[in-house]
Amino acid sequence: MTRAAVLRRRLAVQRLSGAGLRRPSDVVRLLTCVQAQEHPHALWSLGMRTRDADFALLAAAFDAGDFLRTHILRPTWHFVAPEDLRWIVDVTSPRVLDRMRGHLARQGLEDDVIRRGAEVLHRILAGRTALTRKEIGRHMAAAGLPAAGLPLGDLLLTNELRGVIVSGPMRGAAHTHVLTDEVVAPSPALDRDEALGRLAHRFYAGHGPASVKDLTRWASLTQADARRGIDVAGGALERVEVDGVPHWFDPAVPSRTGAGSPTAVLLPTYDEVVLTYPALGFPVLDGHPHGPRADPAVDPYAGTVLVDGVNAGSWKRRTARETVEIELRLAAGVTPGQTAAVEMAADRLAGFLGLARTVPA
Repeated sequence: MTRAAVLRRRLAVQRLSGAGLRRPSDVVRLLTCVQAQEHPHALWSLGMRTRDADFALLAAAFDAGDFLRTHILRPTWHFVAPEDLRWIVDVTSPRVLDRMRGHLARQGLEDDVIRRGAEVLHRILAGRTALTRKEIGRHMAAAGLPAAGLPLGDLLLTNELRGVIVSGPMRGAAHTHVLTDEVVAPSPALDRDEALGRLAHRFYAGHGPASVKDLTRWASLTQADARRGIDVAGGALERVEVDGVPHWFDPAVPSRTGAGSPTAVLLPTYDEVVLTYPALGFPVLDGHPHGPRADPAVDPYAGTVLVDGVNAGSWKRRTARETVEIELRLAAGVTPGQTAAVEMAADRLAGFLGLARTVPA
């Protein structure tokens, strides 16, 4: 399979070309876990892939628990479907927690502290009580436990990785936490091989074609576990060679672009279609404002402007009460037709936000 064919299929499979999915929760299930530390931008990632979606609809779906936000996989915050939370935590978190042991100890988070923190969380969040990090910190302080800064953040992160807590509804701009057992239904435990096979299949179904290294980076798996997952997934996956490197995908997942698909999208910094594949990404158009490699370190808060499958520039937004200013920086090689497509994509983002679009002076 050629590089160009791989990139076209990824865009189509992830619903960035062709028709979107019906609900944002369907997008989360397709991608299995969606990186979400920048919550508003992550909602835009879902919105681009959802039919007739706007920010208010996605925010309401999140507050209703249609999809959750928690530390999982690498770990950083991700959106995940409720029914997928437990088995993914079970198969990926032990290795992540083991690798974090030294860091946690330096924060004063020995096993006993983490256990006591979990006891406090069970007590204060009982009865579907949703509390913000600041509110939880006051209870931790009263119990003589880490109550602020990185130690509190890592205490909460660890309890997310252990499946004790998960996101609750937003309270203004503040996130809340609730007890996992009160919002996620029990589910039968999977044996390790079954979980590895399911994780590999789900990853390649939503992200393929992708390599073994792509899976290990995404899920914090060893290469041995990733290859075992591919073996267990078996006939559900198809293998292709891309520049001599094996890649896998699920041929049953629709990958048609459809007529009249938009040719430009504004991708957030952490969008799955650019973040997941460090070895085989989108080509960079000549004259890109961030240089020939479009190094995100130039401006880590700038998203990617993708035009006709090519990285053609960057974008940033600044929101006010009723407006959003969208700054576009495009490569010198962008054609007038492509520029028009980018402007339409920017208008779509403003419409998604329900704000009037302005341009930098």
